[in-house]
Amino acid sequence: MSDEKRALRELAGKLVVTKEGKRIGFIQDITFETRSGELIQLVIKNPTVYSQNLNLERTNQGELLIPHNSIMAIGDFVVVSEEDLR
Repeated sequence: MSDEKRALRELAGKLVVTKEGKRIGFIQDITFETRSGELIQLVIKNPTVYSQNLNLERTNQGELLIPHNSIMAIGDFVVVSEEDLR
């Protein structure tokens, strides 16, 4: 992923899919390093049944956490590498 800066409002609500096209869920929020602004992870709301098979960290509210290093592309949706999620 490039170092291009994006506003949270551009990411919130975007669908997250694997590079194989499997749906994971929608971005609810992001976590980031406050001093540098570096993205740490995506917080996913309404995870799909498919995402239950992935070994992902969860919040206390059950939201999935997608690490930033798995993000491959951001466009109309966010593409992640499933290999980096296991």
